[in-house]
Order: sequence, then structure tokens, then C-alpha cells
Amino acid sequence: MALRGFGPAGLLALLAILFTGNLIGTGLVLVWAVRSHTPWRSLGIRRPRRWIRTVTVGLLAGTAFKLLMKAVVMPILGADPMNSAYHYLAGNSARLPGILFAVIVGGGFGEEVIWRGYLFERLRKLFGPSPGARLGVLFLAAVLFGLAHYSDQGVAGAEQAVVTGLVFGTVFLATGELWLPMVLHAAFDVTAVLLIYWNLESAVAHWFFR
Repeated sequence: MALRGFGPAGLLALLAILFTGNLIGTGLVLVWAVRSHTPWRSLGIRRPRRWIRTVTVGLLAGTAFKLLMKAVVMPILGADPMNSAYHYLAGNSARLPGILFAVIVGGGFGEEVIWRGYLFERLRKLFGPSPGARLGVLFLAAVLFGLAHYSDQGVAGAEQAVVTGLVFGTVFLATGELWLPMVLHAAFDVTAVLLIYWNLESAVAHWFFR
């Protein structure tokens, strides 16, 4: 099937999915899966064994992960405590519902379908199933995920996306399911938005580093 290969049709599909935005890209992944006869399970779209545990662990771990990134990892990397690209959200109740929808649906669901489910399937098909290839897929996908965040969030946003890409990708490889990474990702992004909205970014960024 041409869409599952790496000829012109397959490469065109890859570029369209990666560069048309989270919502459109997610829709294209689902269309690609149907048209290419790719099983949903190959993209990690399968029922989790325990929904309650998946959601609970995802929410708690995603929130804690964002606080760890803000308070420890990003200060070590020299990032500005304030996310200037999204600082307009501080106290902006009119924009809050829209951005929460965007990070939950577009980020938590969409980016995981695209950058973990779809991209991992494509890269694993290209490089093979060996342990070394799996590790290469993890790192390459994380770097590409970071680069995708550079245009609107700069170096700090790209660095953070590489780290989160490694973490979410590791969880995906370990479980073979997208639902836990989706909940982790959504909780991470929602926590990030609320830190900005409540103007807590600087305080959290200085918990350990002054």
C-alpha cells in the first residue's frame, strides 16, 4: 500500500500530517490509518486495561511532571521563568476556555496521536524492531517534537518539548497504549496554563533556585 511505504505518497502523507497543525493532523492520521489499512493498535489506540488507574496516574503524574520541569529542569537549562509566548493568558479569563480546549484536545489527544502513535509507527517501520532501533525512534521523535515547538516558543520551548517527548515516548513504548501518555500530556499542559493564568510561574521556578 503506497500510503504505508516511503515513496511519494507516503512521504506526502507524513509531511501533511506533521505540518498541518494538531487538529487537522490528527484527522489526517485517522484517515491515513483507514486508507492504508493500518490497525488502530499499531498506533497505540487500544482500550487500557484499567481506565480509572490510567486517568488517575496520568493526572497526578502529569501535574507533578510539569511542576518538576518548571521548578528544576528548566531553571537548570537556563530558561526564563516566564513563558513570554503565552504570558497573555495571565489573568485572562476570556481566553482561558479556548486555550484549555486547545491543550487538552489539540495537545493531549492530538499531539500524542501524531508525534507518538503515528510517528513512532512510521519510524519503527523504517528502522525496524530491534532495541537499538526503538531507542533511535524515541530520540529522533523527541527531537522532531522539540523542533516543532521552536517557532512559537523559542529555544526553551523546544528544550522542554524534547524532554517531554522523551518521557511521553518512553511511557508509550513501555505500555504500547496512547491513553496514559494522552492523560499525562493533557495534565502537563493544563498545569502549565494554570501556572500562567494564576501568575505563579516565577514563584514555582524559584522554589529551589534563586
